[in-house]
Amino acid sequence: MWIAWWAIQIIYAVIVIAVSIRIIYDTQSSSKTLAYLLFVILVPVLGIIFYLSIGINYRKRKMYSKKLIKDAELSAKLKNQVLEYAKSTYMNSKPLLKDYKKLINMITTDTSSSISDNNRVKLLLNGEKMFPEALESMSNAKHHIHIQFYIFENDIIGNQIVDLLIEKAQEGVEVRFIYDDFGSKAVRGKLHKKMEAGGVKVFPFSKIVFIYLANRMNYRNHRKIIIVDGKEAFVGGINVSDKYINHPEAHQMYWRDTHIQLNGHSVYFLQHTFLCDWNFCANDEVTPSDKYFPPPESFTLNDNKIVQIVASGPDSPTPTILYSLLQAINLAKEEVLITTPYFIPGESMIEAIAVAALGGVKIKLLVPGKSDSKIVSIASRFYFSELLRAGVEIYLYQKGFVHAKTMVVDDRVAIVGTANMDYRSFDLNFEVNAIVYDEETTAELKAAFYQDLQESEKIIPEEWYNRSKRAKLLERTVRLGSPLL
Repeated sequence: MWIAWWAIQIIYAVIVIAVSIRIIYDTQSSSKTLAYLLFVILVPVLGIIFYLSIGINYRKRKMYSKKLIKDAELSAKLKNQVLEYAKSTYMNSKPLLKDYKKLINMITTDTSSSISDNNRVKLLLNGEKMFPEALESMSNAKHHIHIQFYIFENDIIGNQIVDLLIEKAQEGVEVRFIYDDFGSKAVRGKLHKKMEAGGVKVFPFSKIVFIYLANRMNYRNHRKIIIVDGKEAFVGGINVSDKYINHPEAHQMYWRDTHIQLNGHSVYFLQHTFLCDWNFCANDEVTPSDKYFPPPESFTLNDNKIVQIVASGPDSPTPTILYSLLQAINLAKEEVLITTPYFIPGESMIEAIAVAALGGVKIKLLVPGKSDSKIVSIASRFYFSELLRAGVEIYLYQKGFVHAKTMVVDDRVAIVGTANMDYRSFDLNFEVNAIVYDEETTAELKAAFYQDLQESEKIIPEEWYNRSKRAKLLERTVRLGSPLL
């Protein structure tokens, strides 16, 4: 009996050593490496199970090499049609954008997503504004509807959209639907079959199979995109669920979110993002054509706003969305307004915000006072003291849960998208943001931000520093696992 127990201990020690070597070999971030190692060593058995559940990079290494190849093929086919046009747009707009040349060039170099002009932009606050606009747009579709969401619920608004998609498919409109297999569990089964039977082409992104169950939390498609006829698109933080329209039957707290509606050339780049995802997860590959990328002369808009789409994910060579936010903060001269529901930003983002604030830039950060994730909320508060000392103003939204992911820079740049300010969005998830270089749109987003501040509580630095030792200890303890959240 004693020998058997001794043998088990040796086997377990060998497993711990093997897993530790794997962690050191696979994990690039030093803070994440340390967090995994501590968890594996200090929490017997469960630590190893945890790492095998969300830490190991099975899919990133194997599955997304295939996606990179398909993305490159699609980009090559689009180069003459889209990217050359975008370069001429930049040349024509150069005088307007000289202050943001570094930001524009960095994104263009990293993702081939250049700026686009001839855009109409509409800010949509909350699902109450977004869904009526999206439903009307989809009901007017003539050729295709492309739609993808991280969360898609089988509820009132979800079924309303499904019924419309089926109706349009039966009219002869091409309807393609991507849902994340982890976030949209409600689509699996009956809803999926209902759409397929109705003529909708529907596929899950990174389908969860038992053999990959260990990695189910990582590399999810967090994008929320609707594209109609290649000319109109919607992107932002709003998922498909009754709680996003504050429906009384949802029995949820008030949900504050932001989306953006785009008409014009910027839709090219959202279409490119969608088709890259589609050609990866579907068995019905789409070849680019004028049907999906209408020629520039086909747009007749009375607006000329400049937009740049930024998409990145675990298949990206660099964390482009993170870099774009860092660059935007670095270029700020007067003011930066940040809204994010999950704030676990990493050292580079904390340093960028602190340096800008110490340099005289007024920075205001709005995060939830009431969160749907208690542990993330506790972890995020660890970072507040450093930012407060640098002069950052931090506000806790009290009316409900703020889920918007936005940034305003110097009354000239507005950023709206799907990316939270956390490790998961910057490193693990597929995300997409829209950057609008326009004073009118920025003024609208700024007004919405300050309206949200009216529903928020400002953190008083002196009171924050004097909070209980128990709270500080809890924040520091939870923060050790922040790279894993």
